[in-house]
Amino acid sequence: MAVLLVRHAKAGDRSRWADDDRLRPLTEAGREQAAGLVNAVGTVPVALYSSPFVRWLETLRPMAVAFGLEVTVDDRLAEGTALEPALELLHDVPDGSVLCSHGDVIPMLVDALLRRGMVLDSDVPGVKKGSWFALSRSGDTWERAVWHPAPC
Repeated sequence: MAVLLVRHAKAGDRSRWADDDRLRPLTEAGREQAAGLVNAVGTVPVALYSSPFVRWLETLRPMAVAFGLEVTVDDRLAEGTALEPALELLHDVPDGSVLCSHGDVIPMLVDALLRRGMVLDSDVPGVKKGSWFALSRSGDTWERAVWHPAPC
């Protein structure tokens, strides 16, 4: 069973948001993407982890409701986090977990794992909002990653 790294679904334009960016919500299109992730991931998650920002929590909310899971908020998934704490979290979560993070954190994690020998089984046209990577491992070694586009 894989560990999924999900980029949050579409949110309003950062430059047009006057409030604290951590509070910026998903757009209607983003809520549709989040709902679409429930079926698109093709598996029932065992645990959900999110950045503390509102749009990440909203991205995982449909999965939490559909599968009766709580979302664990973890600052190691927040924007601007350092590599080592994020890697530590990734190594500690059980297979079947879904982690929702930022457009800077996900590529940083995937690039680090690729440098350590993981194989990417698909082209990645960019880590677009609502897209995700399915990562598989054997023991402590990350072996493969497959990129998936946003569900809609």
